[in-house]
Amino acid sequence: MKELGFIVKLMMKEKKDIVYSVLLGFLAGLTSVGLFASSGYLISKAALEVPLYALTVMIALLKLFGFTKALTRYGERYFSHRATFTILENLRVSIYEKIEPLTPEIFSRYRSGDLLSRIVGDVESLQNFFLRVFYPPIILVMVFLSTILFTMYYSVFVAMILLGGLLLTGLIVPSFFAWKQRSIKSNVRERRGDLSTEVTEFLYGFRDLKIYQRLEGKESNLARVASTYVNEQERESIFSLFSHSINTLISLFISWTVLAIGAYSVAADQLDGIFLAMLVMISLTVFENATPMAVLPTHYEDSRRAADRLSAIHNGGEIKRDGPSSGIRLEGEPPSFSLKDVSFTFHGEERKTLDGVSLDLPAGSKTAIVGPSGSGKSTLLQLLLNFYSPDLGAIYVNDVSLKDTDQESLWEHANVVLQENHFFYGTVKDNLMLVSDDLTDGELESVLRIVQLNHFSLEDEVLEKGENLSGGERQRLAIARALLNGSRLWMLDEPTSSVDALMDIELFHHLYTVAKDDTLILISHKLTGLEEMDQIIVMDYGSIVESGSYEELMREKGYFYEMKQIEHSVLF
Repeated sequence: MKELGFIVKLMMKEKKDIVYSVLLGFLAGLTSVGLFASSGYLISKAALEVPLYALTVMIALLKLFGFTKALTRYGERYFSHRATFTILENLRVSIYEKIEPLTPEIFSRYRSGDLLSRIVGDVESLQNFFLRVFYPPIILVMVFLSTILFTMYYSVFVAMILLGGLLLTGLIVPSFFAWKQRSIKSNVRERRGDLSTEVTEFLYGFRDLKIYQRLEGKESNLARVASTYVNEQERESIFSLFSHSINTLISLFISWTVLAIGAYSVAADQLDGIFLAMLVMISLTVFENATPMAVLPTHYEDSRRAADRLSAIHNGGEIKRDGPSSGIRLEGEPPSFSLKDVSFTFHGEERKTLDGVSLDLPAGSKTAIVGPSGSGKSTLLQLLLNFYSPDLGAIYVNDVSLKDTDQESLWEHANVVLQENHFFYGTVKDNLMLVSDDLTDGELESVLRIVQLNHFSLEDEVLEKGENLSGGERQRLAIARALLNGSRLWMLDEPTSSVDALMDIELFHHLYTVAKDDTLILISHKLTGLEEMDQIIVMDYGSIVESGSYEELMREKGYFYEMKQIEHSVLF
């Protein structure tokens, strides 16, 4: 039950709807029993010669019970479903608030399809917790106890039989099937996550699978995963139906027992025969409230597993996050950065991506970080952006620890261009307006001319992930967004790797002009055009091997000089 603790806390926010649901459910169950009890009594009474007014009163009472049952049942459904939808809304917001600060490192722990399955499918599964697990047992106990107290007035034996039926159908049988459900370890939720993951990878990798003639193998694997998921669903459904059948069988057996004991009591002059039909009808009706208990084990285990999968995303120390959601805010001036013996390793890897990195980036300085692929350049930039937290060491912004700095404030005052920039389905204008809602069409068209995308109109369509744009167009559109942001901190990770040499020179000339007095950090594998940098940091295997100005590094004829000579020989 501890896995469902946070669900119960969210549920308790809707106390009024929960109380209404329980109260109206109790009244609906009680009027249902009253309706059938009075029907049984009326049948027996009508067999005797009784005054017409007595039958008229009974018929009016039946109509009152029928009307009340329909009204209260509707009210119960209304308030219980309203509570469920509100609980789901609160749950979605709560899950988002918990996982939002964990991005992007959360993607290194969960495949995108599995993560989507958790935050969509598992959240949807929890809608059954309140409707099928939480309040039905409360209503069952309330209705049964009321009915048993009423029945005791006519026959203690029948009341004891109903009490035994309550224990069997409401406690013993559900508990047994709940234990059985856990012991067989139904994996519907896990298999659904596997299927979602495989479908996502199949769709995203379709072209590569076709190119390398691996489509058939991937389709077979997808079919196998889908078949496993269907088999798990069938297994769960069969188990649920079996539980329901056992509960129904017990309730019918109890009704037959009530009939037998009642008949014996009538024969022994211990019970007035006119009440026999009423008691039998009560036994048949009261067990309708035990029907939800038959599926309770399945829904409970389903909810428990869904809650456990959701909790695993943000609990258990799986994900490290030192940075708080609030802290010291950055102002609009160019910031300085300082790293002291920073080390970092990605989750599940043994090799250190960064190992003992120390460097200073003064306010208003221009710094290039270069090195071969896999040397840790991009990871270093992501640590500066507080996407990840270092395992060892510390990072300072304006002499304040990064973990004490407001994360949103850092991003707000940064013009960021990453290697992979996301573009949303919509128009060119929609993707540029991410920066601000106050931008005019003139400002947008001006920045498109600067990045040489003026052949696009603002209303031209952009497909999901910018699929209809070339690599260079995506990079220039990302640079356009950074230019529109107009902050005093520039963090650029291979911003022109897909742009031709002439346009590369023009773009960097404009960037250097705009960022003349700003702090600029450039990640690059290109070594041309770095003469204007205040310092160049050379990295290899997660460590800094050289640092200095362009002239200093060339005079030393070390690692940077060798890379420069190799680049020159390749290009010229």
